[in-house]
Amino acid sequence: MSFHSSAEDITVDGHILKAQLRNEGGENVHAEINLDDYVGNNDGRFEWGGNGFSQTAEDIRFSIEGAANVPVLRARLRNLEGEFVDADLNLAERFSNDNGGFVFSYGSRPQDLDRVFSPIFPASQSPFLSV
Repeated sequence: MSFHSSAEDITVDGHILKAQLRNEGGENVHAEINLDDYVGNNDGRFEWGGNGFSQTAEDIRFSIEGAANVPVLRARLRNLEGEFVDADLNLAERFSNDNGGFVFSYGSRPQDLDRVFSPIFPASQSPFLSV
């Protein structure tokens, strides 16, 4: 399930996504995940499956946008020329809620590898990837 549809008090503090996520018992529990473990910067654009975006970012901010209440991460990311450019990312594309905890889905297309990572095993530390 998309995390934002079962969450309250969603915030981003630097590179940490925080929320109260509903678990299977219907209770809201505190959850957080380090976005730097799953999101990178590729020439001024957010990149899924990368890491460390915040190291080359400024003005990191988060908002719920539009009629669909889309959770959007925005920042100014440094490109290869050293300029900071505006970038945005729909966090609901890859983050979901699993019983009150954030989960990152590595791929959403059939041709992608079918892997799911949780904060316990960030993609950068997964035994399934040779990084």
